[in-house]
Amino acid sequence: MHKSAAWPLAWLYAGLVVYASCYPFVDWRDQGIAPWEFLFAPMARYWTGFDVGINILGYVPLGALLTLGALRTRRNRHPLGGAVLVALLLSLAMEALQSYLPARVPSREDFLLNTLGAALGATGALLLERLGAIDRWSRVRARWFVSNSRGGLVLLALWPVALLFPAPVPLGLGQVLERVGQALADWLSDTPYLHWLPARDAELTALAPGTEMLCVALGLLIPCLLGFGIVRQLARRLVLVLVLALLAVAVTALSAALSWGPLHAWAWLDLPAQWGLLVGTLFGLGLAFSPWRASAALALVVLGLYISVLNQAPESPYFAQTLQHWEQGRFIRFHGLAQWLGWLWPYGALVYLLAQLGRRREEN
Repeated sequence: MHKSAAWPLAWLYAGLVVYASCYPFVDWRDQGIAPWEFLFAPMARYWTGFDVGINILGYVPLGALLTLGALRTRRNRHPLGGAVLVALLLSLAMEALQSYLPARVPSREDFLLNTLGAALGATGALLLERLGAIDRWSRVRARWFVSNSRGGLVLLALWPVALLFPAPVPLGLGQVLERVGQALADWLSDTPYLHWLPARDAELTALAPGTEMLCVALGLLIPCLLGFGIVRQLARRLVLVLVLALLAVAVTALSAALSWGPLHAWAWLDLPAQWGLLVGTLFGLGLAFSPWRASAALALVVLGLYISVLNQAPESPYFAQTLQHWEQGRFIRFHGLAQWLGWLWPYGALVYLLAQLGRRREEN
């Protein structure tokens, strides 16, 4: 039996599916219909290719990850059937819950397409295993990464997904302090504890170009330093830096295209962003020579600076309008998945790095 990064990824993905399916989590009420009524409702009149595609593609990773986890750990004699059953029950539960959310519309077609997507993902994973791709990946993983690399691999795999959520600053993950403060203020508004919250002396101002460049550079450097903890050979570290830099550019362009349209895919790549990507890449290549412990310690320092500086950036009205487009438009299915990853990824990396330093100190 082997440990596999597929299991934590599968359960994390399932949790994000739950959030995305039930967003916005407000106005819960009994609408006078049975939660299973959608199974017998007439077929929806209006469908688009986007609806069909996203309902299928949304569950493909879940089916694939559940199957990969079962194949890798040998916990299930019927990995394909088990994965499809779990995804089917999850989709059925999510559609039933949407019966209590006026903002969401449960649909038999969504349920069937979700199950189809999970079946396609599970079948693809099983075919890859039959073709020997899983064993080859195991050998590649053994060559490229240290033995206990599952947590780091999960974080690196989630990083591009987190970048899909639109941010005021390119590669700006973890900008939550203003939202948390506002949420606490709303929660404590009718209590004497409201005065306990720190008061802001002045409104947030737009970041200077040099500060924006610093945020972009640190945003790229953090996953590089994280990767150095699980990749030890110098040549492979250098390749990792270049791959992460290319991923950062490609995924941020995709996020811009989804938010503002394909014609504006490169609108984010202004001069500070260009210099930030260049500086981050050069520092990543230079720090590839450092030992893993120094990389982890530096990553903690960089994370602290990054979160501190990034949370000084205000949310512009145009950015707020973009978020509204995601929250109320067809990107609502992506909203919960990408939003929570975009908010929490740096803090997850922080916890992981602290745990790794503590665990390996005990081993030594």
